[in-house]
Amino acid sequence: MSEAAIQQQIRLALSRAGVVAFRNNIGSYMDPKTGRPVQYGVCNPGGSDLIGWTPVKITPDMVGKTVAVFTAVEVKTPTGKPTEHQLNFITQVLRAGGFAGIARSPGDAVAITRQSSK
Repeated sequence: MSEAAIQQQIRLALSRAGVVAFRNNIGSYMDPKTGRPVQYGVCNPGGSDLIGWTPVKITPDMVGKTVAVFTAVEVKTPTGKPTEHQLNFITQVLRAGGFAGIARSPGDAVAITRQSSK
């Protein structure tokens, strides 16, 4: 199965799990007017394929509010390997308290959003 097909299944599974996930298109092109390279996408290079948030209910001592936890999912085929930039992005999101990881299936992606906060 292609990465694009896996990604579509993951987007549907995340949506059913209450996660808001957007496709993060990353790339670059040469501006024809200026001749300068233009990079686009969140955290290029290395930003995850899907970014968004996971609603999390805060404990009673925090008045039961729900907050949005930044979520980043890097989609890979069963044999796909993440780049160093992608692994760094995931590490930084996790260090900051967000949810992040590599998903090779919808189940992997949902599991990423169920990580406990530290």
